[in-house]
Amino acid sequence: MEVKSAYIHIPFCVKICTYCDFNKYFIQNQPVDQYLDCLINEMKQSEVRSLETVFVGGGTPTALSYEQLEKLLIAITEIFEIKGEFSFEANPDELTLEKVQLLRDYGVNRLSMGVQTFKPELLEILGRSHKTEDIYRAVSNARQAGIPSISLDLMYHLPQQSLEDFKDSLEKALSMDIDHISSYGLILEPKTQFYNMYRKGQLKIPNEDVGEEMYEYLLNRMHETELHQYEISNFGKKGHESEHNKVYWKNEGYYGFGAGASGYVNGERYNNVNPVNHYIKKIQNNERPILDSVYPTESEQMEEEMFLGLRMNQGVSRKRFNQKFNKTIDDVYDEAIKDLKQRELIYDTGDYISLTERGKVIGNLVFEAFLLNV
Repeated sequence: MEVKSAYIHIPFCVKICTYCDFNKYFIQNQPVDQYLDCLINEMKQSEVRSLETVFVGGGTPTALSYEQLEKLLIAITEIFEIKGEFSFEANPDELTLEKVQLLRDYGVNRLSMGVQTFKPELLEILGRSHKTEDIYRAVSNARQAGIPSISLDLMYHLPQQSLEDFKDSLEKALSMDIDHISSYGLILEPKTQFYNMYRKGQLKIPNEDVGEEMYEYLLNRMHETELHQYEISNFGKKGHESEHNKVYWKNEGYYGFGAGASGYVNGERYNNVNPVNHYIKKIQNNERPILDSVYPTESEQMEEEMFLGLRMNQGVSRKRFNQKFNKTIDDVYDEAIKDLKQRELIYDTGDYISLTERGKVIGNLVFEAFLLNV
């Protein structure tokens, strides 16, 4: 397995969001510089030197100071030759003109901004650090610095969010002529503030029908724009699709660097240790900073090929499946495919199997069909 992508994790945030279950820590009093030294060390130990895509996520990479950000960028660009997409996650309020110019100077060509909503009351409920005006300023700064591709994340099915609220946020995002939009429904993840509040009856989430209505509106509205849907939750102008995320959906290999990062290299799926101090200790002891790793069985790999590939509008390639596993999709999933076609949840062109519009709305139910038939 030739690996040409890497994910780099910066687990620090200026503020912890109420819904987030990623590996993250409040940045104050954290050993940030020590962490960066260890992260750089881990990257140097890898076998790869040439990459097609690099994605720096978090936490919030832009929570780093200008000097820390520069140190990280110097290291990444010295260790790796990045031939294609170089993405950074960013919080709108942290994306100063100085920081975004620094990112551009070191070859960052894609920014993914965690906007989530334009409504001030909802930003507060989500625990976001930015205000609505910060979004406009951040996009303006990114344009001024010459970042070629700008993506905004928007959320729906939020506490106290109406369909009108979501429509309004979507229109505001589109009004800025954005290159790419990712839009996700809220999932209540264990260990988040939202999850604990919900269990105590302190959080009211709109019912599932409202969430479906918001997603259907999203699909219909995006059909009217230049941003075409290429994955269940992702929409981009031509040439602005996330090439890095496609690596995940195509079930291809990638390195994961940093505390809590995951990777898939030479058939091994691995997760790095989460706590920053544990990660630092392992690197300083010249150990792999691994929490756990597995080698998926062929059955598990086939499941992954189906439920990840079906997320993309193009769907799962019959030819590619056959080449990978020396079996046809019908050999393995004949019953599931017949059933889903009959229920009009998937299309089968003979070359690709993909979700119908209804299939996209209830995608998780479709994916489950391929988890039960191996």
